[in-house]
Amino acid sequence: MRQMIDVIPFLPDLRRYARTLTGSQHLGDALVSLTLEDAEYCEAEEGLDKQRLYRLLSRIWTGPVGDYWRSTEQVRKRQPEQLQRQLIRLTPRARQAYLLVAMERFSPSAAAHILEMPEAELHAALKLAQRQIAAQRAVNVLIIEDEPLIAVDLESIVTDLGHNVVGISRTRASAVAKAKSVKPNLILSDIKLADDSSGIEAVEEILQSRDVPAIFITAFPERLLTGLRREPAFLITKPFRADMVRAVIGQALFWSQDVPPIEASTDA
Repeated sequence: MRQMIDVIPFLPDLRRYARTLTGSQHLGDALVSLTLEDAEYCEAEEGLDKQRLYRLLSRIWTGPVGDYWRSTEQVRKRQPEQLQRQLIRLTPRARQAYLLVAMERFSPSAAAHILEMPEAELHAALKLAQRQIAAQRAVNVLIIEDEPLIAVDLESIVTDLGHNVVGISRTRASAVAKAKSVKPNLILSDIKLADDSSGIEAVEEILQSRDVPAIFITAFPERLLTGLRREPAFLITKPFRADMVRAVIGQALFWSQDVPPIEASTDA
């Protein structure tokens, strides 16, 4: 019981990380459940801090269970040949390293500890993941955000990555109408919009006619990371940093498009 009390404060962050890593709420939450099962048997005397919890998750994802999940029809059915090429080109450890540092805000030394790798190897993995993101094909991005300054920040980050912002909407009705005309390949959406309409409902309506990845932005991520209902796979927490947005965009597009191979090098 003590360990369950210890890990409860970390569960929203752990779910966000696992969902982003796997590209799926279902698989991400299942990965967290397996992590919690392992936590019941590990380090009983010491308890679990956040780093140890993430390390348990990493061991599962990079082990036989993770290998099986990455090859199951549940994942492969979307774009089987393309997805398998991506999984070969960008290793799970490189993606984990980048998400741990850029999204979860672990220091490089802490991320190296979580992934059980030398810190020099961690830095090489970070550079490999960054090169992979830079190599992604440019896409059209729709931003749904009612705060002008935040919308400008997001637009700047998106364009710096080489993508095209094809519209910025402040309400559900505007977003749905804009999506029909500009046909985005990626959506960045706030949760609460200018007219008190829902960004989630706006995206759900758009996705009825267009299958594209969506990233939600909120100041209250714990409300969408309960694991009790259908919730987003990709989530950015306000206030956000540019590297966090880049990391999540890169991961969302990783699951939806093919990219040229990027090889590790000795000077990585």
